[in-house]
Amino acid sequence: MFRGYHAVFITLFAVACSKLEPAAPAEDSLLDGPVEGLSNEEHLRFLRGDVAFNDEVFHADNGLGPVFVATRCGSCHAGDGPGHPSTTLTRFGQSDANGNTYLDQGGPQVQHRAVPGVAPEVLPDNAPSARFLPPLNTGLGFLDAVSDADLLAWADEHDADGDGISGRPNWVERKTYSPLRADAVEQAGQVIGRFGRKGAVYDLLQQTANAYNQDIGVVSQFEPIDPYTHEEQDPEIAAATVHDVVFYLRTLKAPIQRDKDNPDVIAGEAVFHTIGCGNCHRAELRTGPSPIAALAHRDFRPFTDLLLHDMGPGLDDGYTEGSASSAEWRTPALWGLGLFPDSQGGTYFLLHDGRAHSIAEAIDLHGGEGQAARDAYQALPASDRDKLLRFLQSL
Repeated sequence: MFRGYHAVFITLFAVACSKLEPAAPAEDSLLDGPVEGLSNEEHLRFLRGDVAFNDEVFHADNGLGPVFVATRCGSCHAGDGPGHPSTTLTRFGQSDANGNTYLDQGGPQVQHRAVPGVAPEVLPDNAPSARFLPPLNTGLGFLDAVSDADLLAWADEHDADGDGISGRPNWVERKTYSPLRADAVEQAGQVIGRFGRKGAVYDLLQQTANAYNQDIGVVSQFEPIDPYTHEEQDPEIAAATVHDVVFYLRTLKAPIQRDKDNPDVIAGEAVFHTIGCGNCHRAELRTGPSPIAALAHRDFRPFTDLLLHDMGPGLDDGYTEGSASSAEWRTPALWGLGLFPDSQGGTYFLLHDGRAHSIAEAIDLHGGEGQAARDAYQALPASDRDKLLRFLQSL
Protein backbone atom coordinates (compact mmCIF):
# COMPACT_ATOMS: atom_id res chain seq x y z
CA MET A 1 0.00 0.00 0.00
CA PHE A 2 2.87 2.34 0.77
CA ARG A 3 4.31 1.68 -2.68
CA GLY A 4 1.00 2.62 -4.28
CA TYR A 5 0.74 5.79 -2.23
CA HIS A 6 4.33 6.67 -3.12
CA ALA A 7 3.66 6.16 -6.81
CA VAL A 8 0.55 8.33 -6.67
CA PHE A 9 2.44 11.04 -4.79
CA ILE A 10 5.28 11.04 -7.32
CA THR A 11 2.78 11.25 -10.17
CA LEU A 12 0.89 14.15 -8.60
CA PHE A 13 4.15 15.91 -7.79
CA ALA A 14 5.36 15.54 -11.38
CA VAL A 15 2.08 16.88 -12.74
CA ALA A 16 2.16 19.83 -10.34
CA CYS A 17 5.74 20.65 -11.28
CA SER A 18 4.96 20.44 -14.97
CA LYS A 19 2.28 23.09 -14.48
CA LEU A 20 4.91 25.37 -12.94
CA GLU A 21 7.25 25.02 -15.90
CA PRO A 22 7.13 27.92 -18.37
CA ALA A 23 5.55 27.13 -21.69
CA ALA A 24 7.92 26.75 -24.61
CA PRO A 25 8.12 30.02 -26.57
CA ALA A 26 6.29 30.12 -29.86
CA GLU A 27 8.49 29.35 -32.83
CA ASP A 28 7.62 32.67 -34.46
CA SER A 29 8.91 34.52 -31.38
CA LEU A 30 12.45 33.14 -31.78
CA LEU A 31 15.14 34.09 -34.27
CA ASP A 32 17.31 31.04 -33.66
CA GLY A 33 16.73 27.40 -34.58
CA PRO A 34 17.47 25.23 -37.62
CA VAL A 35 15.74 25.39 -40.96
CA GLU A 36 13.16 22.67 -41.51
CA GLY A 37 14.13 19.64 -43.56
CA LEU A 38 17.68 18.97 -42.38
CA SER A 39 18.83 15.36 -42.33
CA ASN A 40 19.96 13.71 -39.09
CA GLU A 41 23.59 14.22 -40.09
CA GLU A 42 22.93 17.85 -40.93
CA HIS A 43 21.20 18.36 -37.57
CA LEU A 44 24.29 17.04 -35.79
CA ARG A 45 26.51 19.38 -37.77
CA PHE A 46 24.17 22.27 -36.99
CA LEU A 47 24.49 21.47 -33.27
CA ARG A 48 28.29 21.35 -33.50
CA GLY A 49 28.29 24.74 -35.14
CA ASP A 50 25.81 26.06 -32.56
CA VAL A 51 28.12 25.02 -29.70
CA ALA A 52 31.17 26.54 -31.38
CA PHE A 53 29.33 29.77 -32.14
CA ASN A 54 27.47 30.32 -28.88
CA ASP A 55 29.30 28.35 -26.18
CA GLU A 56 33.02 28.35 -26.96
CA VAL A 57 34.71 31.16 -25.04
CA PHE A 58 38.22 32.22 -26.00
CA HIS A 59 40.90 33.33 -23.54
CA ALA A 60 44.60 34.03 -23.62
CA ASP A 61 45.43 30.31 -23.41
CA ASN A 62 43.36 29.16 -26.39
CA GLY A 63 43.92 31.95 -28.92
CA LEU A 64 42.17 35.11 -27.75
CA GLY A 65 43.70 38.37 -28.93
CA PRO A 66 45.98 39.71 -27.73
CA VAL A 67 43.72 42.49 -29.05
CA PHE A 68 40.07 41.71 -29.65
CA VAL A 69 36.46 42.90 -29.64
CA ALA A 70 34.67 39.88 -28.15
CA THR A 71 35.54 36.55 -26.53
CA ARG A 72 33.01 34.42 -28.40
CA CYS A 73 30.92 34.62 -31.57
CA GLY A 74 27.57 34.73 -29.81
CA SER A 75 28.54 37.80 -27.78
CA CYS A 76 27.55 40.06 -30.65
CA HIS A 77 24.41 38.18 -31.73
CA ALA A 78 22.16 37.43 -28.74
CA GLY A 79 19.68 34.77 -29.81
CA ASP A 80 21.15 35.11 -33.32
CA GLY A 81 19.61 38.56 -33.53
CA PRO A 82 21.31 41.89 -34.28
CA GLY A 83 23.87 43.49 -32.01
CA HIS A 84 23.69 46.23 -29.42
CA PRO A 85 25.72 49.48 -29.45
CA SER A 86 28.00 47.86 -26.85
CA THR A 87 29.04 45.32 -29.50
CA THR A 88 29.35 47.74 -32.41
CA LEU A 89 32.42 47.32 -34.61
CA THR A 90 34.50 50.26 -35.78
CA ARG A 91 35.86 49.81 -39.30
CA PHE A 92 38.40 52.26 -40.65
CA GLY A 93 40.77 52.98 -43.51
CA GLN A 94 39.85 52.23 -47.08
CA SER A 95 39.61 48.75 -48.49
CA ASP A 96 38.78 49.78 -52.03
CA ALA A 97 40.88 50.03 -55.20
CA ASN A 98 43.07 52.66 -53.52
CA GLY A 99 44.18 50.19 -50.88
CA ASN A 100 43.86 50.36 -47.11
CA THR A 101 46.43 52.92 -45.97
CA TYR A 102 45.88 52.13 -42.28
CA LEU A 103 46.75 48.43 -42.18
CA ASP A 104 49.97 49.25 -40.33
CA GLN A 105 47.89 51.09 -37.72
CA GLY A 106 45.53 48.24 -36.93
CA GLY A 107 43.13 48.52 -39.84
CA PRO A 108 40.63 47.61 -41.06
CA GLN A 109 39.00 47.23 -37.61
CA VAL A 110 39.60 48.66 -34.16
CA GLN A 111 40.17 45.95 -31.54
CA HIS A 112 39.32 48.06 -28.49
CA ARG A 113 39.96 45.36 -25.88
CA ALA A 114 43.17 43.50 -25.01
CA VAL A 115 44.58 40.82 -22.76
CA PRO A 116 46.47 42.02 -19.64
CA GLY A 117 49.75 43.71 -20.46
CA VAL A 118 48.73 44.69 -24.00
CA ALA A 119 47.36 48.08 -25.02
CA PRO A 120 44.04 47.98 -26.91
CA GLU A 121 43.81 49.72 -30.26
CA VAL A 122 42.43 53.20 -30.79
CA LEU A 123 41.10 54.80 -33.94
CA PRO A 124 43.95 56.65 -35.71
CA ASP A 125 43.51 60.40 -36.05
CA ASN A 126 41.60 61.48 -39.16
CA ALA A 127 41.02 57.91 -40.33
CA PRO A 128 37.80 57.51 -42.33
CA SER A 129 35.63 55.18 -40.31
CA ALA A 130 32.15 53.79 -39.74
CA ARG A 131 30.47 52.00 -36.88
CA PHE A 132 28.83 48.74 -37.90
CA LEU A 133 26.17 47.16 -35.69
CA PRO A 134 26.40 43.34 -35.95
CA PRO A 135 23.47 42.17 -38.12
CA LEU A 136 21.12 39.30 -37.36
CA ASN A 137 22.24 35.83 -38.40
CA THR A 138 18.98 34.14 -39.26
CA GLY A 139 18.12 33.20 -42.82
CA LEU A 140 21.64 33.74 -44.13
CA GLY A 141 21.64 30.46 -46.03
CA PHE A 142 18.65 31.59 -48.07
CA LEU A 143 20.35 34.85 -49.00
CA ASP A 144 23.51 32.91 -49.85
CA ALA A 145 21.59 30.66 -52.25
CA VAL A 146 20.08 33.46 -54.38
CA SER A 147 21.70 33.38 -57.81
CA ASP A 148 24.06 36.04 -59.10
CA ALA A 149 21.88 36.22 -62.20
CA ASP A 150 18.92 37.35 -60.10
CA LEU A 151 20.95 40.05 -58.37
CA LEU A 152 22.10 41.39 -61.72
CA ALA A 153 18.55 41.27 -63.10
CA TRP A 154 17.38 43.54 -60.26
CA ALA A 155 20.31 45.95 -60.63
CA ASP A 156 19.75 49.24 -62.42
CA GLU A 157 23.02 51.08 -61.85
CA HIS A 158 22.21 54.01 -64.12
CA ASP A 159 18.47 54.17 -63.32
CA ALA A 160 17.45 53.25 -66.83
CA ASP A 161 13.79 53.01 -65.81
CA GLY A 162 13.81 56.49 -64.27
CA ASP A 163 12.30 55.49 -60.93
CA GLY A 164 15.10 57.08 -58.90
CA ILE A 165 16.38 53.67 -57.74
CA SER A 166 19.75 52.54 -59.05
CA GLY A 167 20.75 49.48 -57.06
CA ARG A 168 23.93 47.72 -58.03
CA PRO A 169 26.09 44.89 -56.69
CA ASN A 170 29.33 45.48 -54.81
CA TRP A 171 32.11 43.98 -56.91
CA VAL A 172 34.81 42.64 -54.60
CA GLU A 173 37.96 40.55 -54.65
CA ARG A 174 37.33 36.90 -53.81
CA LYS A 175 39.45 35.34 -51.08
CA THR A 176 41.42 32.42 -52.48
CA TYR A 177 40.00 30.08 -49.83
CA SER A 178 36.41 30.79 -50.86
CA PRO A 179 35.25 28.45 -53.63
CA LEU A 180 33.75 30.11 -56.67
CA ARG A 181 29.98 29.76 -56.78
CA ALA A 182 28.68 27.46 -59.52
CA ASP A 183 26.52 30.33 -60.80
CA ALA A 184 29.14 33.03 -60.22
CA VAL A 185 29.28 36.03 -62.53
CA GLU A 186 32.70 37.65 -62.67
CA GLN A 187 33.59 41.15 -63.82
CA ALA A 188 37.22 42.05 -64.38
CA GLY A 189 38.20 39.23 -62.04
CA GLN A 190 35.88 40.41 -59.29
CA VAL A 191 32.79 38.76 -57.84
CA ILE A 192 29.54 39.94 -56.26
CA GLY A 193 29.57 40.45 -52.50
CA ARG A 194 26.34 39.89 -50.63
CA PHE A 195 27.14 39.99 -46.90
CA GLY A 196 28.18 42.79 -44.57
CA ARG A 197 26.73 46.28 -44.25
CA LYS A 198 28.18 47.26 -47.62
CA GLY A 199 27.93 43.86 -49.27
CA ALA A 200 31.73 43.59 -49.27
CA VAL A 201 31.87 39.95 -48.13
CA TYR A 202 31.64 37.24 -50.76
CA ASP A 203 30.45 34.25 -48.74
CA LEU A 204 29.81 32.93 -45.25
CA LEU A 205 33.22 31.27 -45.05
CA GLN A 206 34.91 34.64 -45.53
CA GLN A 207 32.47 36.22 -43.07
CA THR A 208 33.22 33.59 -40.42
CA ALA A 209 36.98 33.39 -40.85
CA ASN A 210 37.24 37.18 -40.82
CA ALA A 211 35.09 37.43 -37.69
CA TYR A 212 37.30 34.98 -35.82
CA ASN A 213 40.34 36.97 -36.91
CA GLN A 214 39.18 40.57 -36.53
CA ASP A 215 36.64 40.20 -33.71
CA ILE A 216 38.33 37.62 -31.48
CA GLY A 217 41.95 37.74 -32.64
CA VAL A 218 41.94 34.04 -33.57
CA VAL A 219 43.93 33.01 -36.64
CA SER A 220 42.93 30.11 -38.86
CA GLN A 221 44.27 28.50 -42.00
CA PHE A 222 41.91 30.85 -43.86
CA GLU A 223 43.01 34.08 -42.16
CA PRO A 224 46.51 33.29 -40.83
CA ILE A 225 47.70 36.87 -40.23
CA ASP A 226 47.52 37.90 -36.59
CA PRO A 227 45.79 41.31 -36.31
CA TYR A 228 48.21 42.41 -33.56
CA THR A 229 51.62 41.36 -34.87
CA HIS A 230 50.59 41.47 -38.57
CA GLU A 231 52.58 38.25 -38.98
CA GLU A 232 51.49 34.81 -40.13
CA GLN A 233 50.85 32.36 -37.31
CA ASP A 234 49.84 28.72 -36.90
CA PRO A 235 46.08 28.16 -36.77
CA GLU A 236 44.43 28.61 -33.37
CA ILE A 237 41.15 27.03 -34.46
CA ALA A 238 40.55 23.91 -36.51
CA ALA A 239 39.33 24.35 -40.07
CA ALA A 240 36.58 21.81 -39.33
CA THR A 241 35.24 24.04 -36.55
CA VAL A 242 35.15 27.05 -38.86
CA HIS A 243 33.24 25.01 -41.42
CA ASP A 244 30.79 23.82 -38.73
CA VAL A 245 30.07 27.44 -37.79
CA VAL A 246 29.57 28.29 -41.46
CA PHE A 247 27.10 25.40 -41.71
CA TYR A 248 25.30 26.61 -38.59
CA LEU A 249 24.93 30.11 -40.01
CA ARG A 250 23.82 28.74 -43.36
CA THR A 251 21.12 26.53 -41.86
CA LEU A 252 19.56 28.92 -39.33
CA LYS A 253 15.86 29.22 -40.11
CA ALA A 254 14.30 32.24 -41.76
CA PRO A 255 12.38 34.49 -39.33
CA ILE A 256 8.66 33.72 -39.20
CA GLN A 257 6.17 36.54 -39.71
CA ARG A 258 3.57 36.99 -36.97
CA ASP A 259 -0.05 38.20 -37.27
CA LYS A 260 0.17 37.96 -41.04
CA ASP A 261 -3.61 37.49 -41.33
CA ASN A 262 -4.39 40.59 -39.29
CA PRO A 263 -6.27 43.10 -41.49
CA ASP A 264 -4.06 46.00 -40.36
CA VAL A 265 -0.90 43.99 -41.17
CA ILE A 266 -2.25 43.13 -44.61
CA ALA A 267 -3.18 46.76 -45.23
CA GLY A 268 0.21 47.89 -43.95
CA GLU A 269 2.02 45.70 -46.46
CA ALA A 270 -0.06 47.25 -49.24
CA VAL A 271 1.03 50.71 -48.03
CA PHE A 272 4.65 49.47 -47.93
CA HIS A 273 4.55 48.68 -51.63
CA THR A 274 2.42 51.66 -52.64
CA ILE A 275 4.91 54.22 -51.31
CA GLY A 276 7.88 52.42 -52.89
CA CYS A 277 9.58 50.67 -49.96
CA GLY A 278 9.52 47.41 -51.91
CA ASN A 279 11.66 48.89 -54.69
CA CYS A 280 14.74 48.17 -52.57
CA HIS A 281 13.29 45.94 -49.84
CA ARG A 282 12.21 43.28 -52.33
CA ALA A 283 9.63 41.10 -50.62
CA GLU A 284 9.97 37.76 -52.39
CA LEU A 285 13.15 36.01 -53.47
CA ARG A 286 13.90 32.47 -54.57
CA THR A 287 16.94 30.33 -53.97
CA GLY A 288 18.70 28.41 -56.70
CA PRO A 289 20.50 25.08 -56.40
CA SER A 290 22.12 24.32 -53.04
CA PRO A 291 24.12 21.38 -51.66
CA ILE A 292 21.74 21.62 -48.66
CA ALA A 293 18.44 20.25 -49.93
CA ALA A 294 16.42 22.23 -47.38
CA LEU A 295 17.64 25.47 -48.98
CA ALA A 296 17.35 24.57 -52.66
CA HIS A 297 14.71 26.17 -54.91
CA ARG A 298 12.78 27.79 -52.06
CA ASP A 299 10.64 30.92 -52.09
CA PHE A 300 11.22 33.19 -49.10
CA ARG A 301 10.40 36.74 -47.96
CA PRO A 302 13.43 38.65 -46.63
CA PHE A 303 12.59 42.16 -47.94
CA THR A 304 15.97 42.94 -49.49
CA ASP A 305 17.51 42.99 -52.95
CA LEU A 306 21.09 42.49 -51.63
CA LEU A 307 22.19 45.47 -53.70
CA LEU A 308 23.95 48.74 -52.90
CA HIS A 309 21.91 51.94 -52.80
CA ASP A 310 23.04 55.53 -52.28
CA MET A 311 21.31 56.60 -49.08
CA GLY A 312 22.28 60.26 -49.23
CA PRO A 313 24.60 62.53 -47.24
CA GLY A 314 22.90 61.84 -43.90
CA LEU A 315 24.11 58.24 -43.93
CA ASP A 316 27.48 58.98 -45.54
CA ASP A 317 30.18 58.13 -43.00
CA GLY A 318 33.10 58.70 -45.35
CA TYR A 319 34.11 55.02 -45.26
CA THR A 320 33.87 52.49 -48.05
CA GLU A 321 34.52 48.84 -48.80
CA GLY A 322 34.98 47.14 -52.14
CA SER A 323 33.43 49.13 -54.98
CA ALA A 324 30.82 50.75 -52.70
CA SER A 325 30.89 54.51 -52.26
CA SER A 326 30.81 55.95 -48.76
CA ALA A 327 27.08 56.75 -49.08
CA GLU A 328 26.13 53.33 -50.47
CA TRP A 329 24.72 50.61 -48.21
CA ARG A 330 23.46 47.14 -48.98
CA THR A 331 19.70 46.91 -48.45
CA PRO A 332 19.25 45.20 -45.07
CA ALA A 333 16.73 42.38 -44.87
CA LEU A 334 13.68 43.38 -42.83
CA TRP A 335 12.62 39.90 -41.73
CA GLY A 336 12.84 39.50 -37.97
CA LEU A 337 12.51 43.27 -37.48
CA GLY A 338 9.74 43.00 -34.92
CA LEU A 339 11.92 40.75 -32.72
CA PHE A 340 15.01 42.95 -32.77
CA PRO A 341 14.34 44.48 -29.32
CA ASP A 342 14.56 40.97 -27.80
CA SER A 343 18.23 40.94 -28.81
CA GLN A 344 18.87 44.63 -28.19
CA GLY A 345 17.91 45.08 -24.56
CA GLY A 346 14.26 45.93 -25.10
CA THR A 347 14.64 48.79 -27.56
CA TYR A 348 15.54 49.33 -31.21
CA PHE A 349 18.97 50.16 -32.61
CA LEU A 350 18.52 50.33 -36.38
CA LEU A 351 20.46 51.30 -39.52
CA HIS A 352 24.09 50.36 -40.00
CA ASP A 353 25.29 51.98 -36.78
CA GLY A 354 22.22 51.74 -34.56
CA ARG A 355 21.49 55.46 -34.62
CA ALA A 356 17.73 54.99 -35.09
CA HIS A 357 15.80 53.99 -31.97
CA SER A 358 12.50 53.17 -33.64
CA ILE A 359 11.27 51.91 -37.00
CA ALA A 360 9.73 55.32 -37.68
CA GLU A 361 13.03 57.06 -36.97
CA ALA A 362 14.87 54.70 -39.31
CA ILE A 363 12.42 55.57 -42.10
CA ASP A 364 12.83 59.29 -41.40
CA LEU A 365 16.61 58.96 -41.81
CA HIS A 366 16.35 57.53 -45.32
CA GLY A 367 17.80 59.83 -47.96
CA GLY A 368 19.20 59.50 -51.45
CA GLU A 369 17.43 56.68 -53.24
CA GLY A 370 15.23 56.18 -50.18
CA GLN A 371 14.04 59.78 -49.96
CA ALA A 372 10.99 59.43 -52.20
CA ALA A 373 9.65 56.55 -50.10
CA ARG A 374 10.47 58.48 -46.93
CA ASP A 375 8.63 61.57 -48.17
CA ALA A 376 5.65 59.46 -49.17
CA TYR A 377 5.62 57.85 -45.71
CA GLN A 378 5.70 61.22 -43.99
CA ALA A 379 2.79 62.41 -46.13
CA LEU A 380 0.57 59.43 -45.22
CA PRO A 381 -2.47 59.83 -43.00
CA ALA A 382 -1.66 58.79 -39.44
CA SER A 383 -3.82 55.66 -39.78
CA ASP A 384 -1.83 54.45 -42.80
CA ARG A 385 1.48 55.15 -41.07
CA ASP A 386 0.28 53.09 -38.11
CA LYS A 387 -0.70 50.20 -40.38
CA LEU A 388 2.68 50.31 -42.13
CA LEU A 389 4.49 50.19 -38.81
CA ARG A 390 2.22 47.38 -37.64
CA PHE A 391 3.20 45.41 -40.75
CA LEU A 392 6.92 46.02 -40.21
CA GLN A 393 6.63 44.95 -36.57
CA SER A 394 5.05 41.69 -37.73
CA LEU A 395 8.12 40.70 -39.70
